Amino acid sequence: MAIRAKPWIEDWQPDDDEFWERQGKSVARRNITFSIFAEFLAFCVWTLWSVTAVSLNKAGFHFSTAQLFTLVALPTLMGATLRVPYTFAVGRFGGRNWTTISALLLLIPTALLVLMVSHPGTPYWAFLLAAATAGFGGGNFASSMANISYFYPDRRKGVALGLNAAGGNVGVAVAQLVVPIVITWSAIAVVGGSQGKVSQGRNGAVFLQNAGLFWMPFIVVAAICAWVFMDNLKVSRARIRDQLGIFRRKPTWVMSLLYIGTFGSFLGYSSGLPLLIKSQFPNVTLSVAYLGPLVGSLARPVGGWLADRLGGARVTLGSFGAMIFAVGGVIFCLAHRTEPWAFAGFFASFLLLFILTGIGNGSTFQIIPKAFQAHHLRSAAGAGEAARLAALGTARVETAAALGFIAAIGAYGGWLIPQGYGVSTSLTGGPIAALWGLIAFYVVCLAIVRWNFLRPSPAAVESEPTFAALARR
Repeated sequence: MAIRAKPWIEDWQPDDDEFWERQGKSVARRNITFSIFAEFLAFCVWTLWSVTAVSLNKAGFHFSTAQLFTLVALPTLMGATLRVPYTFAVGRFGGRNWTTISALLLLIPTALLVLMVSHPGTPYWAFLLAAATAGFGGGNFASSMANISYFYPDRRKGVALGLNAAGGNVGVAVAQLVVPIVITWSAIAVVGGSQGKVSQGRNGAVFLQNAGLFWMPFIVVAAICAWVFMDNLKVSRARIRDQLGIFRRKPTWVMSLLYIGTFGSFLGYSSGLPLLIKSQFPNVTLSVAYLGPLVGSLARPVGGWLADRLGGARVTLGSFGAMIFAVGGVIFCLAHRTEPWAFAGFFASFLLLFILTGIGNGSTFQIIPKAFQAHHLRSAAGAGEAARLAALGTARVETAAALGFIAAIGAYGGWLIPQGYGVSTSLTGGPIAALWGLIAFYVVCLAIVRWNFLRPSPAAVESEPTFAALARR
């Protein structure tokens, strides 16, 4: 008997209060719930190599520190690239359909991880290939954010997108917490046999293949839940040509650069922290590494809340300014890493960095829907109610596309930071040079925020004056 697909929802008017209370709210909540579940697992898979890489040499491999940092960075590079096509997938296939497909794709990187770590003779190039497929997990964020943006009214988009993003980001912390535990469980190590087991002192055997095996049942459940409980919205159907207008909008490029500094930093610090701790403080347990991504994820909705009250540009400016001082703290502690207090200061500085990146993530994304709505409403000013409604519809389409594209560009920062650690270590013997480069980039971001949004005259950005005004509010 054939399985019949659910019909697409034809009538969707979330900005109509009566419609929202009558049926829109419950449908939106159901969809965001299972969207978060799928996105959470995607982030877990995306960052698996950041946790697994630290144990590879113990399992009989012989990779240099630079090679391990490259292995950690590669999934982020591929995930950032995949976010571009994933952005447009919702408009082509529908949110429910694409969430199901993208969840099932996560079985590929988890299966390849199991295969690679189960055979100590696996060459480095094969590890690179397997790590690259983990980028499927990174692409999910773009399509998830684009999809959920259609379900909520404009006045609720900030909170909804913040929760959706935070739910996914938490997957980074959970992976870093759970993987070191599950790789000690022989009960689920059904693939790899004795080749997947290595000695780790008094803690006993380690089964690295469990880093992939553990997530597979949850991935299958997430795909089934997406297919059964989520919906496709007719309003989300859009031709790629209609979405390409975002590339002509100044907000797209300004926010993309700022998002490299906020989300790119969050992702890069998350991926690189376990290996950075291991290389700089080899006697310190890695069990605390998950706390950084956790506090950063939880801070993201706080950033959106602060932006709603203080203005997105002001919060973003404050975040970058404080991030400069926090990176300075990391550099100082690394320069004195033989001191007994060095790791405590290093880790405290990193926790502050994670909190600041989370706040910056929320404040930058809070600006995007307002910016596109302001642009199109300004173009339709004085042309009547029909033109105003058409402008709002176009703004929704472009907002969804921009959310995904900006997320894609921002994620490249997650590749640059671990890769920067590796290059810096190869050339100078340590990561400090890469951290000075990050300070320089944050100074550039400060200047961009100040120039575009916070100059005294609202006409500072002449092509988008309302964009600048919105960002200050």
